Amino acid sequence: MSNTWKIYILAIISFLVGTSEYIISGILDNIAHTLGITLAAAGQLITIFSLVYAIFTPILMALTSSMDRRKLMIYSLGLFVIGNILAFAIPGYGWFIVARVIMAMGAGMVVVTALTFAAKIASEGKQGSAIATVVMGFTASLIIGVPLGRMTAEAFEWKSVFGGIALLGLLAMLVIFFTLPHIERDKPVPLSQQLSLLRKRKVVIGLSITFFWLGGYSIAYTYLSPYLLTISGISNNSLSGVLLIFGIASLVGSKFGGYSTDRWGVSFTLVGGMALHIIMLILLSLVNHSFIGVLVILILWSFAAWSTGPTQQYNLATIEPELSGVLLGINQSMMQLAMAVGAGIGGIFVEKVALASITWVGALGVLIAIIASLMAVNSNSKQKSSNLKEINQ
Repeated sequence: MSNTWKIYILAIISFLVGTSEYIISGILDNIAHTLGITLAAAGQLITIFSLVYAIFTPILMALTSSMDRRKLMIYSLGLFVIGNILAFAIPGYGWFIVARVIMAMGAGMVVVTALTFAAKIASEGKQGSAIATVVMGFTASLIIGVPLGRMTAEAFEWKSVFGGIALLGLLAMLVIFFTLPHIERDKPVPLSQQLSLLRKRKVVIGLSITFFWLGGYSIAYTYLSPYLLTISGISNNSLSGVLLIFGIASLVGSKFGGYSTDRWGVSFTLVGGMALHIIMLILLSLVNHSFIGVLVILILWSFAAWSTGPTQQYNLATIEPELSGVLLGINQSMMQLAMAVGAGIGGIFVEKVALASITWVGALGVLIAIIASLMAVNSNSKQKSSNLKEINQ
């Protein structure tokens, strides 16, 4: 088997573990009804997963740094499979939380190890493309996994989704065992060197863009299914199709974000995409019971939101080029933290204010991300001006 195919296998595995995280958004109403809990409590299942992923992945990767990467991949997938089996087999909200914690611990190590593998087995000069392919697999889970999960949950019982993921996880373990080579770990970057990045103002501003952009998105996205059903007037029969179209628009937006960054630059793409993001969230709160109107708004929202993704990755990679891998790793944890906080804040507003409030609160989060982007632009301009003065002197 060629290394190209092996990289695509890693991308598919990343898609699988990502789907287990984001699937909750598509079946939130079903989970709340079956477990006899509120929508807000069901939404915290995303918060828990994201927090465990963000906090424990760096710790677990440090503890397993001396382990062969293929063995680590198999063990991590095994942990992930156990979590999904628990989610499928054991009833009750409390046990479901335990299952989510175990899932997240396994998923985080799987994704990071998959990225390491991709870089190691890629052809010379193709490492960046290989990593991007694996990242695309994980991102696609957010985009495509949710509507697929909704369709599966409608055809069967929602817990069957986790049973199916567990079976596919077992299959993935076998595929890894027979196809991927043994590779040694990289020399680890000292933790002190990693943490030193967080003392730099431009790094903090860069990471805050990720936090507020994705946090604002998560506030609304986590509760999108019940919002569309109860506020926008979308029928239950139409919901799966609407979510799938939403996902396709995300892929197009992500592709456009990369093109726009190359053509018009980071600042224009970031600020322009997030401005459209805010407008669509506000319009979603104003347009109700018009199927075409809501669908158009959702398409533009999804397109705008995910045009920011590749641009922000590129933006961070250029802040500290010599430590871009470390910074992108920190950004992965920041993304998970943003999803967790967004889902948590969304839950508070759903419970204490109203379900309809999430679009406005989400828009506020994205607005803060725009302000952070403008601060970064201003800081870069001052830095360039200072450099020019030094050269002239």
